[in-house]
Amino acid sequence: MSEHAQAGAARTLIVSPNWIGDAVMAQPLLRLLKERDPQCAIDVLAPAWVAPVWRAMSEVESVIEAPFRHGALQLRERWRFAQALRRRGYAAAYVLPNTLKFALIPWLAGIPRRVGYRGESRYGLINVMHEDDKSAPRPMVSFYAALAHAPSAKTVSPSALPRPRLTVDAAQKAEAFASVGLRPDAPLVVFAPGAEFGSAKRWPTAHFAQLAQGIVQTHPSAQIALLGSAKDGPVCEEICSSATMAHNLAGVTALDQAIALIASAAAVVSNDSGLLHIASALNRPIIALYGPTDPDHAPPFSDLAVSLSLRLDCAPCRQRECPLGHHRCMQDLTVDMVWQPLQAMLAARPK
Repeated sequence: MSEHAQAGAARTLIVSPNWIGDAVMAQPLLRLLKERDPQCAIDVLAPAWVAPVWRAMSEVESVIEAPFRHGALQLRERWRFAQALRRRGYAAAYVLPNTLKFALIPWLAGIPRRVGYRGESRYGLINVMHEDDKSAPRPMVSFYAALAHAPSAKTVSPSALPRPRLTVDAAQKAEAFASVGLRPDAPLVVFAPGAEFGSAKRWPTAHFAQLAQGIVQTHPSAQIALLGSAKDGPVCEEICSSATMAHNLAGVTALDQAIALIASAAAVVSNDSGLLHIASALNRPIIALYGPTDPDHAPPFSDLAVSLSLRLDCAPCRQRECPLGHHRCMQDLTVDMVWQPLQAMLAARPK
């Protein structure tokens, strides 16, 4: 980590959430900070697994990978790390996670303005304190964007805010295709069938497999790539066992490669997951599948996006596993419901 501040520029530190999707939806906050002060230099402190998302944001000058173990307080290590941050001369820090341990670092680093939500036992650590109504939480983009302004009970609609935006250059796309043996000249459909949060968010693997078969029958030149982490490997393998034309890349691609592949996709079909929000920020055509979560809380923002939810009486339950045991919110979301808008997206693809 460089210890020298950029001459003449006020520096701001963003403390990243641990979730990929949350990091993407925090990007409009950076846009607002840059609009207010175009000369502001923004650094991001992020876990290694989220860092590639921040590197795809043009507003970010540097990404500092956090060296801490997930869930551990590591107070001595945080103090030492904070002293290195102190020498960078930050004027402000925006603490996006709501936990105590993340708020400790800017305080220990002596950063004078420390902005964040109330969270757990953070009085004094956060000195510009925002509130969110837990009974009616703000949409995620609005939740983070609110930190750019003085604390207020008002919620700004996501439609009135900048859209999340990531950028990938042509060389990154070419490298990603070459690394996994896909053809850049053939249409690519990306499936994101995993969900880090839990199985309740997953559309059934049999539905994904049937959708893949329909795509290839109608568009024989299409390539289907299944993306996700290594944890999603078994789910993706189950799909590929029935849809042999699909490529299981879960755990094969690093996140920066997955981002580059998504940036080239003709369409993306995704559960409510981090990859969904990456596709949204890359402005790809998206079919977003919602079951136990609220499609209005964290929707996609692509020019061409379809959010599908049955909006059952029991939803959104926001549980990791179906508490009623039937998982109808995803089971009853049929392949045809997805195929109809997807077919229109593929038909509209520039030749």
